[in-house]
Amino acid sequence: MPGIVYLVGAGPGDPELLTVKAQRLISQCDALVYDSLVPNEVLQLVPNSCECIFVGKCPNEPSNSQLKINKTLLELVKSYKLIVRLKGGDPFMFGRGGEEAAFLHNHGVSVEVVPGVTSGIAASAYMGIPLTHRSAASSVTFVTGHEGIDKKEPTVNWKALAQSSDSLVIYMGVQNLRYIVQKLITNGLPESTPSAVIQQATVKGQRYIIST
Repeated sequence: MPGIVYLVGAGPGDPELLTVKAQRLISQCDALVYDSLVPNEVLQLVPNSCECIFVGKCPNEPSNSQLKINKTLLELVKSYKLIVRLKGGDPFMFGRGGEEAAFLHNHGVSVEVVPGVTSGIAASAYMGIPLTHRSAASSVTFVTGHEGIDKKEPTVNWKALAQSSDSLVIYMGVQNLRYIVQKLITNGLPESTPSAVIQQATVKGQRYIIST
């Protein structure tokens, strides 16, 4: 197939955290497939001649299925040379970028991944919270707080996490916050453990609570 798909990370929301390579590809692409987490300022970089396809991915709102997104990318490769699949954060960090890359690879499509600043790192950094520190934290674990609804049994081992990692970064955890806290405390994490809950990290409307 003539085209190539770039899986590009748009970063956590602040448009100034977009990488130089991502900016170049977005400004040159022939087709763009993007989700709801991509800031409008980044979309303004797209050429007027570019075909733009919005695929949703807003919580609790209708959006395209992952299979439909995969097939859309496959169809675009037949007509365009440079396709950007633009995702919030980093494509491979809870962004289903791995699924899209595997699908395209299995269909003979050239794929290149352009990393982005993931929200788990950006959110804590904007709050001045180091995830690692020589005197306090030598390990950090990234975990989803919102597992897929198609899973019959949860696969996150909260018991192990409560006992094994100095820092825990929980993505998409607000909706299940009470459940997560209960699981961690029940499995040995002290109630006095410092913690922060951050929403809309790095953008207007950001809010947070720092507590135990």
